[in-house]
Amino acid sequence: MADMYTDCVEMVEVSPRDGLQNEKLPVGTQDKLELIGRAIDAGVRRIEVTSFVNPRAVPQMADAEQVCAGLPVRDDVTFIGLVMNRRGAERAIATGRIDQLGAVSVSTDRFAMANQGQTSAGSVEAACDIIALARQSGRTGQATIAASFGCPFEGEVPEHRIVEMAAALAEAGAVEIALADTIGVANPAHVARLVGKVREVVAPLPVRVHFHNTRGTGLANLWSAIGAGATIVDASIGGLGGCPFAPGAAGNVATEDVAYMLERAGISTGLNLDTLIMANHWLAEVMQKNMPSMVGKAGGFPRPRAQNDEKENA
Repeated sequence: MADMYTDCVEMVEVSPRDGLQNEKLPVGTQDKLELIGRAIDAGVRRIEVTSFVNPRAVPQMADAEQVCAGLPVRDDVTFIGLVMNRRGAERAIATGRIDQLGAVSVSTDRFAMANQGQTSAGSVEAACDIIALARQSGRTGQATIAASFGCPFEGEVPEHRIVEMAAALAEAGAVEIALADTIGVANPAHVARLVGKVREVVAPLPVRVHFHNTRGTGLANLWSAIGAGATIVDASIGGLGGCPFAPGAAGNVATEDVAYMLERAGISTGLNLDTLIMANHWLAEVMQKNMPSMVGKAGGFPRPRAQNDEKENA
């Protein structure tokens, strides 16, 4: 397959939802809104702000309505709410602040039961219902296929299953199809192959990718996905992330790491790296721990001249 690197990608910030959902330290509503504001200041224009799920299952997302009530009024920013079923979709729509519903289908039955209490086929049906509800309410619906590259319970997932699911979700009216490496087991060859196959069946819809860096392959997989034609990338400030229902799932690829790699390679993200690094340091204080992001630790390159002069004169 020939590489087809684009000159720009669209970034979707997922730290307020995926970044925080698995964290044990409670994060207050105001800090979540501050995180969203810092992402906007860095240039992010699509943000997954929360999820409308059972608060007993995911306590960190119990303030979904309060987060939405505090969102800034921005015509240039798309606020996304993750929903698993019709009830969640109705809650998201009722806030009046969610622009796009994010539906989730799961590639295997065992993971789908753990994540949503239904079969894989049932999760596709639920996602199609959510997409229809979004359209009826004047919003858009996007769809993510969780565990596209491997399942924590069933192991390898047949590629044809992912392609079939993608085709069904595209037919239902999703505005994009996302392939998620929920537990971070993908490799670049697998990524290129599957992204290419899904692109063929969902065209002209774009393919979005969502990678976790569980085994240190997140950036390599992301680069491979873009080379295969993916044009939208999920990432999380600081590299926080994980799934409460997927054993072993670790953090997302870090927004600042992705922005650094792509911008240095000549692929525009529209993001300001210095602002992202400052957001990383702020978030580390909120979470009371260092963030996984490598660029957050090392900084960008080349450094501003004043910083270089200071180091040379030290």
